[in-house]
Parts: sequence; structure tokens; C-alpha cells
Amino acid sequence: MRRVSRIAVAGVATASLAVALSACGGSSTDAHSGGSAKGKGIGLAYDIGGKGDQSFNDAAFAGFQKAEKDLKIGGRDIEPQDGESDADKVQRLEQLAKSGYNPVIGVGFVYAPAIKEVAAKYPKITFGIIDDEQDKAANVADMVFHEEQASYLAGVAAAKSTKKNHIGFIGGVDIPLIHKFQAGYVQGAKSVNPNIKIESQYLTQTPQEGGFASPDKGKDAAEGQIDAGADVLYAAAGLSGQGVIQSAASHKVWAIGVDSDQYKQDALAKYKDYILTSATKDVAGAVFNLAKSVQDGKPATGVVRASLATGGVGLADSNPAFKNNADLQAALKKAEAGIKDGSITVKTS
Repeated sequence: MRRVSRIAVAGVATASLAVALSACGGSSTDAHSGGSAKGKGIGLAYDIGGKGDQSFNDAAFAGFQKAEKDLKIGGRDIEPQDGESDADKVQRLEQLAKSGYNPVIGVGFVYAPAIKEVAAKYPKITFGIIDDEQDKAANVADMVFHEEQASYLAGVAAAKSTKKNHIGFIGGVDIPLIHKFQAGYVQGAKSVNPNIKIESQYLTQTPQEGGFASPDKGKDAAEGQIDAGADVLYAAAGLSGQGVIQSAASHKVWAIGVDSDQYKQDALAKYKDYILTSATKDVAGAVFNLAKSVQDGKPATGVVRASLATGGVGLADSNPAFKNNADLQAALKKAEAGIKDGSITVKTS
């Protein structure tokens, strides 16, 4: 199993699902014995940080659970290992494919080389990858999102909520995918106040250094930005974002979550009063829809891109302080309309 520091209760709800599974990491057992006519059901391989991150991976897990329940199919989900190679990812995907799971989904861009290799060996199985569109194979669905659009709205929310005209951005890893989050956030904030001060920091240069899997790194970065004067922090950092939220709550400033609606995550419940909103992307829907397309005999392939217009990205409104702020909601409504009608073009870098 992976060894990463977590906020106290993170992942407790999923611990009972874990069983031993060779060198590839832990896996849940099949939820159903028979599977479907299209195979044994859905196979899911998690990204760095694994299940229990209350963010990206848990969004994929929600889609996995929905597919099992609503489509009445089997399923197997497998955890990553610390410091693993592409060969380990290949082995994990092959294990799912050989076992008869269809579709087989890699959660995260780090699976791109492995998906390319394994999909070529199993042309009758549909493979999916989230957050990457490099592989254009006939049996691969590239499930990607306009993260910058949701992040623009997060920037508007931050600029309308700060009391110091000073906000922060914390990215997990310094890569193009996370640059999209930063670019949209900065642009959105400056649309409200061109002179707003914005702290920006990346936790690591590569995923292998733990940028997406280290709450302690997120907490340290947040402490630095709060000390510098920022009073709204947006983290696009996977599991590391839990440390940012914890720090924001301890200093009684706002945090903006990412990927999942983090206000509603049980493991973050003690901090929720300081989670203003979350820039969400419907990873759960992407996972479920791919499984359904396979079950329906019309497997989705090629680039499947979700946007604000399709409902695939957006801002969560679970926090009453956010939802009931009329001035903020009016600003967000105007920004959303501009993005949808094309009068606002959101930057990606």
C-alpha cells in the first residue's frame, strides 16, 4: 500500500475495501459475481494519492460505485504504489484486462504510456484515461475537461470574497494540466480586480516527488501564503490539498477545493465552514458514462471533453455562505454566461 501522510480520518470509509493484490497495490473485491455480457464489469486504476484523497481519485471512485449499482455490473479498483514505474502501471492495466474487465480506466495523465501499450494488446477492450488526450487509438476514450473554466469562476469567487485583496494559488505539480487551473484562476480574479495580489506556488516539479500526495507539503505552502497576507487559497493539488484546507481553517480564512465538492467530504467535515466552494469536474460522470457506453454496445472512443456548457465543470454551492451571497452569485452568473457565449475566452497557460 502507498505510504503518504493524511489528515486523520482521510480514507477511513474506504479502508474495509482493501485487500492484498500482488505488487500492483490494493484492490477492492468484485461487487457482483456475474458481471455483464460485455465483460466482468469496470476496472479502475487510481492516480497518485489513491482512494481517500477526497478529491480527484474519490470522484472517479464515485463513478465506479454508480456504475456497479446502476448498471448492475461487477467492478475492481486498484491502488497505486509509492515510486512506481510505467511498467507497474502496465502490469496493473493488463491484470484488469486479462481478468475480463471492460472498460479499463486509468485515473490520471500518468497512465498515458501504459494505456497506449496495453490498449494495443487488447483491441477488443475499451480503455479510458482521465486528463490526457495523447492516445488516439480506436479503443481508447480520452476523457478531458476545461478545468480553466471552473478555475476562472473560482478566481471570481476568490476576488469577491477576499478582505485583503490578496489571494493564493497552490498547484500540486508544475505541469501544463495544473497551469490550466492557475491561468483560469488568475484571469478570473483579475476580471474582478486587476490590482489584486496573487500568491502562486507549485509543490513539486514532478508527480513522483509527491506534489499530489502530500498534505504536509500543502499545509506548509498554505502557511507561507497566509503569512504573506492571502486570505483565500485555491489548491489544485489532489490529496495535498487537504493540508491547504486544514491550514486555511486553522487560520480562519477561505479555502477553495478542487475536483470534488470538498465541502461535502466526510473526512473534511471539521473544516467545511472554511471551504468557500470547490471548482469541480465531473470525473464521476466520465467514468460512469464510459462504462454505460460499453454496456450499451456502443463504446465511446476518441476525445470526450467536458466544459461549463456541458455541465462537466463548475463551482459547487454547498456552503450556504457562498450560495446565499447575492453579490457573489451575480458576478458568477455574469462570468459563466460570458464563458458560455464566447465573450470570455479563458486562458490555459
